[in-house]
Amino acid sequence: MATKIAEVMTDRPRAVTPQTSIREAARLMDEEAVGSLPIVSEQARLVGIVTDRDIAVRAVARGRDPEQTPVAEIASEEVYALTPDDDLDSALETMARAQVRRVPIVVRENELVGMVSQADIARAGKEKTTGEVVQAISQPPRGPRIAGPETGGGGASVRGESAGVHSAGDRAEAGSEEEQPGYSRDA
Repeated sequence: MATKIAEVMTDRPRAVTPQTSIREAARLMDEEAVGSLPIVSEQARLVGIVTDRDIAVRAVARGRDPEQTPVAEIASEEVYALTPDDDLDSALETMARAQVRRVPIVVRENELVGMVSQADIARAGKEKTTGEVVQAISQPPRGPRIAGPETGGGGASVRGESAGVHSAGDRAEAGSEEEQPGYSRDA
């Protein structure tokens, strides 16, 4: 029988609300030693996720005030989630497809109950499969790496109009960042 996510996930993860300041989110990431925080509504429903990359790229690089800017303005709203009853293979598949290292775990109406990370799965002992997923997640982006004043410093982040939480059951063919509007790679 396959190992269930409930057996390896982190229960009751630290989360923030959409109104939490960027500075407070960064402080919590430092305190918890994590690279992302789920964003929940008042009913603990998952509505997004903010990553250290979101903070660096969408806030710091754009000169946003970390005290006054809420995480909702920079967060990744296109979130992939799983349930405690999904197995580790589903988690690995979701992580590889979305190129993320952490996935929120939800029940009922997207109520946040946990987080599962690459490290959680690796500790569960799926060495070969975990290695393959790490390789898939860590694929370098395509295209040149050009930076400088004449190029404007690089590309822009594009946010789509549709946002939402995707479950393991959502098996749409969306394999790359370019095909996923609003998706921010959890580096």
